[in-house]
Amino acid sequence: EVQLVESGGGLVQAGGSLRLSCAASGFTFDDYAIGWFRQAPGKEREGVSCISSPIGSTYYTDSVKGRFTISVDNAKNTVYLQMNSLKPEDTAVYYCAATNGLLRRWERFAPYKYDYWGQGTQVTVSS
Repeated sequence: EVQLVESGGGLVQAGGSLRLSCAASGFTFDDYAIGWFRQAPGKEREGVSCISSPIGSTYYTDSVKGRFTISVDNAKNTVYLQMNSLKPEDTAVYYCAATNGLLRRWERFAPYKYDYWGQGTQVTVSS
């Protein structure tokens, strides 16, 4: 059974940092692409970052480029999202998601392409 469990969210002041973790079970990252998404109240879920499989290329939405970094620890079967220089507009519930399908460029941040989702972790950035 494929499972994803996020952790690491919390309350932080603007300019601070958090590292989110996504622990995976039931599959390995060799065959799955992993994405981080977020959803703020009243807004649609948006893609933040993803890492492709098997090459491991990384992608970021424009609003987080230079501030967020996605990485994989294969030994721990865990994906991380390091978030630096956080802004109040980064406040949202953050989800990790996985797919073993091929992601074309315009699908990297498309929620419908991802088959498995974690429960989410709240990130709140105060001004």
